Amino acid sequence: MSRGSPELTTARREEIMAACAELNETMSFKEITIKEIGAVTSFTRTSIYNYFETKEEIFLALLQREYEMWVSAMEAVMAEKAAMSRSELAQTLARTLTDRPRLLRLLSMNLFDMEANSRPERLAEFKRSFGASLDTVGRMLEKYIPEMDSSARQQFLYAFFPFIYGIYPYTSVTDKQKAAMELAGIPYVYQSAYDLTYTCLSKLLVNHPPLSPKA
Repeated sequence: MSRGSPELTTARREEIMAACAELNETMSFKEITIKEIGAVTSFTRTSIYNYFETKEEIFLALLQREYEMWVSAMEAVMAEKAAMSRSELAQTLARTLTDRPRLLRLLSMNLFDMEANSRPERLAEFKRSFGASLDTVGRMLEKYIPEMDSSARQQFLYAFFPFIYGIYPYTSVTDKQKAAMELAGIPYVYQSAYDLTYTCLSKLLVNHPPLSPKA
């Protein structure tokens, strides 16, 4: 069990998460260990276990924080904008999402293993943040596209959120991957994360908006 005030516990968790995020800029999920994280913090490896039982819990906490920041950005938009067209909403959603490159990168990792190797209470905390992002996008649709009924909003969420997991792999291709694609005869066409996301959102909201079963 961790000791100290809730504020101190939060600060120490944040330091560990920040160290993990820094390492992840140059190292893969597989390469990063609790020992590596401890080497760039003020903690020993043993001390880290007072706050996170596994490295998967650290990555899951990072992903949770990214979802919370995305939700905050969307909430700020709704507080500022009284109305938007479908095209403007597509642009806004694309911008708020792709302004969080770490979120996109973390989503491209093996979330199944992260969840499997995290304690139930940590997983529940993460799921609440994920659920808040679903709810916030749904409320944006309800506010800016009032003619879209609940069934159509659900169709949109079930199409858009799975798509998010593939943004990073499709827009952050390494030289090795490009060379392999060339050898395989697959043409590589670069698209930014924003361009790819906006194209998807335009298809869902503007060109082919989701319809309710009654339509």
